[in-house]
Amino acid sequence: MFIDSHCHLDRIDLNDFNNHFPSLLDTIRDSQVSRMLCVSINLEAYQNMRNLVDDYDCIDVSVGVHPSDSKERATSEDQLYELGADSKVVAIGETGLDYYYGKDSKQEQQESFRLHLKVANRLNKPVIVHTRDAQQDTLDILDQGNVQACGGVMHCFTESWEMARQALDMGMYISFSGIVTFSNADALREVARQVPDDRFLIETDSPYLAPVPHRGKQNHPGWVRHVAECLADVRKTGVEDIARLSAENYQRLF
Repeated sequence: MFIDSHCHLDRIDLNDFNNHFPSLLDTIRDSQVSRMLCVSINLEAYQNMRNLVDDYDCIDVSVGVHPSDSKERATSEDQLYELGADSKVVAIGETGLDYYYGKDSKQEQQESFRLHLKVANRLNKPVIVHTRDAQQDTLDILDQGNVQACGGVMHCFTESWEMARQALDMGMYISFSGIVTFSNADALREVARQVPDDRFLIETDSPYLAPVPHRGKQNHPGWVRHVAECLADVRKTGVEDIARLSAENYQRLF
């Protein structure tokens, strides 16, 4: 029923699931999650991530270097292209800009972001974009990098409606995480209300950012339902409609 469009399964502490990855997957399936996208944040950990999820057709993967890792873990276009050409890889990233934690690495982040966009366009695969405190630079690089050709998603979106509108105008999707359920997220819920039916996704970004009522705990894809329920309330529709629309959008993008 639900698709978690962004999670980090390789970073979930399996102590909560009897140190058994299939037990985690059983918990996720019991929550009516039928598919998930396991997202790469650096290439050193990529192969271990692939080894963990390779046997499961319900798990897609991406390949990329998170902006917070771009200074220490630079990659080459050829390496990213070779990994991204794999048929199990449905997207490039996550990439983007994070000036909140990376004010001293803006140049490296921008170079990495541009490289990811170049590879995404070469492979005709969408790009997964992280952005924080870098609105205009993010939009400028997306436009200069021709994201209109490859497509992409602004994941775990927390920025303004104006930024969302400009990203939508470039053909991008907007993905909402458990943050949208937080009590202080009224402005974000207003953004979630306005995004068109054919352009939103839902995600957990697990093991981070557990939604209400689990805030502060380790997150997992089974809790993406709470994001869907919040969006259903905000958009004045049923949770089944949110599940259906977000799944259709996921299949169209990836």
